Amino acid sequence: MSVFDGHEADGKSAEEIEADAALFGPLASSVRSLIDATVLTDSEPADIERAQALITEATALLNRRRMPGPFGVKWNADGSRRSWGNAVVGLRNPIAPPLKVHHHDGLAWAEAEIGAPYEGPPGLVHGGVVALLLDQVLGAAADHAGVPGMTGTLTIRYRKGTRLGPLRVEGRVDRVEGVKTFAVGQVLTGDGMCAEAEGVFVLPKEVRELAEKLGQQR
Repeated sequence: MSVFDGHEADGKSAEEIEADAALFGPLASSVRSLIDATVLTDSEPADIERAQALITEATALLNRRRMPGPFGVKWNADGSRRSWGNAVVGLRNPIAPPLKVHHHDGLAWAEAEIGAPYEGPPGLVHGGVVALLLDQVLGAAADHAGVPGMTGTLTIRYRKGTRLGPLRVEGRVDRVEGVKTFAVGQVLTGDGMCAEAEGVFVLPKEVRELAEKLGQQR
C-alpha cells in the first residue's frame, strides 16, 4: 500500500471488482453518450421533454442508495487501486473521456477520442481540458516512477489549437529535486504537437512524515 494515497483495501475480491466494472462501466459509458447527445441533439421539443422525464426517472433510481462521500481510491488485494471517480480516468465517471494510461520505458501515454462535450473554441478542445489531460498523465508518470506528489505547478505552452477527435497525451519524469518531481509532456494530434507542459509534483509534508514514521516502525 502506498502511504501517498493513505487508503485501505475495501475487502472486495477480484471477482466482485470485475462484476462491479462490468456493471458500472457500461452505465458511465451510457451517460457519456447521453452528454454527447445532449450537446448535439436537434430533436423535436416533445422528444426532448420525454428524454428529460426519463433522465429524471433514472436519476431518482440511482439516488436510492448513495455513497456517503466521494469515491476516493479503493485498494485491491493485489496492491493495485481503483480511482473510478477520477475526472480523467474514472471508470464510473461519465465526464472522464476516459483515459487509459500506459507505461513503457519511463513514458506514460494515453490515447482518447475527445468529442463535443469538451469543446472550447469552435471545433477545438477547451484549453482547460487540455490542461486536465496533461495534469493527469504527467502525474501518472511521476507516480509510476515511484516519485508521486500533488500538483504544485503546471505550466502549459499552447502551440496550436487541439482539434476535437483522437489525440495522444504523453508524459515522463524529467528530474527529481528533493520532494519535488519535475515531469514534462505533450498533447499530439494528426496536426502534430498542440501543447507541451512541465509539471512540478510535490510530496505533501504529512505524507512524508507518515512515511518516516512507518519506516521507523519496521
